[in-house]
Amino acid sequence: MEIDIADPTGNTVTLQYSSGVHKISSWSHITNAHPLPGPGIISGLASVGKPLGRGLLLLAEMSSAGNLATGQYTETAVEMARKDRDFVIGFISMKRLGNDDEDFLVLTPGVGLESKGDAMGQQYRTPSEVIKDSECDVIIVGRGIYKVKGEENVRNEAEKYRQQGWQAYKERLA
Repeated sequence: MEIDIADPTGNTVTLQYSSGVHKISSWSHITNAHPLPGPGIISGLASVGKPLGRGLLLLAEMSSAGNLATGQYTETAVEMARKDRDFVIGFISMKRLGNDDEDFLVLTPGVGLESKGDAMGQQYRTPSEVIKDSECDVIIVGRGIYKVKGEENVRNEAEKYRQQGWQAYKERLA
């Protein structure tokens, strides 16, 4: 195996994505990555994913208080995405990014119905705040669903999020 010492991060992520135990690119149509290592992360993933018709989401913002994915970091993530539009399909972010004429997908974490946060800095917003106010496309719900016990309860809780998200989307379009 040859290692590209000019871009060890791109090389490493390429190997992780294409081979190894999980062979992620063989089954994951969309994956995500932090742009922190630089454009090599995108070119590495794209070298494997593009021929397979895969897409990439860049983690441009986070829902935890005090995180460093703000300002120039976020702006640079958008610029990196613009340079690889044929592979980067959007962002994990707290709001719509880019220009109005750009069609990047926006997936937003930190969605909750009851809590506004926790003792470790996680911040939550409702589906309405995320979809209507921040113009995001997809809500990412974690604890709001998995905190409940029992398969039927999990299904019912997920359905609440689906209904509120759909209602917010219809209101946004109105």
